[in-house]
Amino acid sequence: MRFRILNIATAIAIASVSGQAMAGKADDTLNVAFEEEVSTLDGYKEISRSGLILARMLYDNLLMKDLKTGEFRPALAESYTVVDDKTIDFVIRKGVKFHDGKELTADDVEYTLNQVTKKEYNTRYQITVNWIDVVEKTGPYSVRVRMKSVYPLALEMLAGPLPIYPKHHLEAVGSAGMSAKPIGTGPYRLVEMTTGTRFVLERFDQHYAESPKGRPAIKRMVAKVLPEANVQYAELMNGQLDWIWRVPHDAAKRLSARPNLTVKSAPILRFAFMGMNPNYNGGNSPIADVRVRQAINHAVNKEDIIKALVGGAAASIATACHPIAFACSQNVTKYAYDPKKAKDLLAAAGYPNGFPLELLTATSFPRAQVEAIAANLTAVGIKASINEQQSAVMRTNYIEGKAPTYLSSWGAYGIADAGLGTSPFFGGTGDDVVKDPQVIAEVKIADTTLDRDVRKKHYETAQKRVADQAYWLPLWAFSVNTAQSSNLSLDVDPDEFVPFYKAAWK
Repeated sequence: MRFRILNIATAIAIASVSGQAMAGKADDTLNVAFEEEVSTLDGYKEISRSGLILARMLYDNLLMKDLKTGEFRPALAESYTVVDDKTIDFVIRKGVKFHDGKELTADDVEYTLNQVTKKEYNTRYQITVNWIDVVEKTGPYSVRVRMKSVYPLALEMLAGPLPIYPKHHLEAVGSAGMSAKPIGTGPYRLVEMTTGTRFVLERFDQHYAESPKGRPAIKRMVAKVLPEANVQYAELMNGQLDWIWRVPHDAAKRLSARPNLTVKSAPILRFAFMGMNPNYNGGNSPIADVRVRQAINHAVNKEDIIKALVGGAAASIATACHPIAFACSQNVTKYAYDPKKAKDLLAAAGYPNGFPLELLTATSFPRAQVEAIAANLTAVGIKASINEQQSAVMRTNYIEGKAPTYLSSWGAYGIADAGLGTSPFFGGTGDDVVKDPQVIAEVKIADTTLDRDVRKKHYETAQKRVADQAYWLPLWAFSVNTAQSSNLSLDVDPDEFVPFYKAAWK
């Protein structure tokens, strides 16, 4: 998640030089900009949120999740049946057309899902596919999905990061060909592309009528990659752009004063936290003491930092997951901002004068927020020094035990479930540096059953212990600010995927 700084004077200067451009409404073209380069339009390989958003315009899934109700709605599959804990049958919708006019059948579903699970396909996020054992065609318009083991997030994955491709095209051109010439069943089709930086999409008028995405109201969409924030602001102000996002708090306030613009803030599933490794340096560090970890929780003034630096619809959190996620219990120990209590806990732990602490963080985490957290810690005697690294390097170093703490954010792949909130960090594998046997045992039960009540019970027990032991400092659930033309109707969904197919002119 990136944040940009607004130099409003520079942006206005750029806007005045650029001159006025055609408004999107005039020629029914929605002009949007992202800051991240799109490396591929193969949704199984793309890492940037920008590229994944575009992929959802081009492709469809077997199902689609209703983010308001939590229900799974029919999409390319008109129905499904859970046969047993490891088997799901799907009936494929008839009459669905790919962008090249070919009809979707069970062959396309079977081939796509079996291909992307292969090691040589190298799907970017293996967690999305590594639960699939095999997909079998059971009829011209029916398939059976078999799991390797019980996987309660199967429907979440099939409704989100697992689009269906045309067998005839994927078989002929592979992943690289899908990126160069994507063919899907989605509400838009690609008609022009400058690799990585500009994409022109056109409404696919043969998109199946029963699609939960609906028929787009806007005929054409142009997405550009503009890394420079000031260029984005300038083009938005002079009418060359209709929509931008991830606008920083201060910039959002300034842009909202422009009469032709509307600024919105939408809560999203991404949340921030500080991880603490009690096993750092073989358990021989202040962080090994639960009282020190509790002191850190009491030392940080989350509410003031949110108000001053995060803004929008952001809200503080207390659990190791996002509050709106399924099975994210709020019935856990909460640590109010209390610097005196923090100092008392430090003294009780044998650190009345505090101690130095390395705070590892990613370059993508807002620096001002990191500095505010460090200042709060320093105020109670914990002399925090910031070590800023690239995200991948930071994560590797922390997992390998090279730092006692780290600041990060997590989007849970846009899936609102504790299985992708609590589990990755406390399930005994991957990012779990704590390795608490009690927590691991509870998470394992919750991760291996389809019974939602059982999942809730065991996730809550795990989350309570995480909070009691203060293994984390949960910080806040982010919101995302968008700035858009006042004549555009468009909202961002909580999963951080922008449903441009719902956009409409006012």
